[in-house]
Amino acid sequence: MNKEAEKIKVLIVGSGPAGYTAAIYASRAGLSPILYTGGQPGGQLTITNDVENYPGYPDGVMGPQMMEDFKKQAERFGTDVRYGMVTAVDFTQRPHKVTVDDKDEILADTVIISTGASAKWLGLESETRLNGKGVSACAVCDGFFFRNQKVAIVGAGDTACEEASYLANICEKVYMLIRRDEMRASQIMQKRVMSNPKIEILWNTETEEIIGEEEVSGVRVKNNNTGEEKELEVTGFFVAIGHKPNTDIFKDYLDMNAAGYIITQPGSTRTNIDGVFACGDAQDHVYRQAVTAAGTGCMSALDAERFLAEKELA
Repeated sequence: MNKEAEKIKVLIVGSGPAGYTAAIYASRAGLSPILYTGGQPGGQLTITNDVENYPGYPDGVMGPQMMEDFKKQAERFGTDVRYGMVTAVDFTQRPHKVTVDDKDEILADTVIISTGASAKWLGLESETRLNGKGVSACAVCDGFFFRNQKVAIVGAGDTACEEASYLANICEKVYMLIRRDEMRASQIMQKRVMSNPKIEILWNTETEEIIGEEEVSGVRVKNNNTGEEKELEVTGFFVAIGHKPNTDIFKDYLDMNAAGYIITQPGSTRTNIDGVFACGDAQDHVYRQAVTAAGTGCMSALDAERFLAEKELA
């Protein structure tokens, strides 16, 4: 390493609502946390235009501004926010060894993981260009903006069915685009969408292009059996083909489920390694909301504080 390892009490890996909330609580507890933002400072909310469902913002707030507010609050109480990427960890002994940007080494008594999860996308140019302008990977987050409008959703699993049902409650019509002639969702979820008169399922259907210049105005789809193409008039396009938690560097040490979400002890943010805690979307594959991420961020800081007190390291 280029220099002697830095020794600290609390290291927070990743920003976003979970990481910054953990930082606020840890710094107020006098633990002098250091937070590394990761490759996307502020997390997924930095690519979200309007946030209207987070308490305390009665008129809504732009996602990047919200994360800047979180950052300023964490820094106000003494959090050392640093731009950098954690590239390796060693949780075989305490203090835990963490490497940043392949060169800087930190020895931390506790580590709070808030690396989040990344939505899986179709890989279309138009999808990228119109992201945040009618294209979204979270119906619960953004569906409200399309109330009484026509929308389309891609996906065939339970999450896609749940989000299609949610959208059907507030939208005029929901097109559900499925690549195959069957769903992989549970039978109860399939029955729910198939019996909803506002949801039209298009089987064997793939997205060719999302149409629109400044915002979504439609989607061109293709039947992969017949080759027939057609355009659907929609103002919102939702992608529900899954998320990938950003947890790969921890897989040799932490217990995870088959999808890579970190497993925490019930009612806490503790992992299977003493002194390592996980919060936010890195461990939550159910809710994936800013407010629930912030809640678990608070929990992780309190868990870390209690752990340090038990070990008389605080």
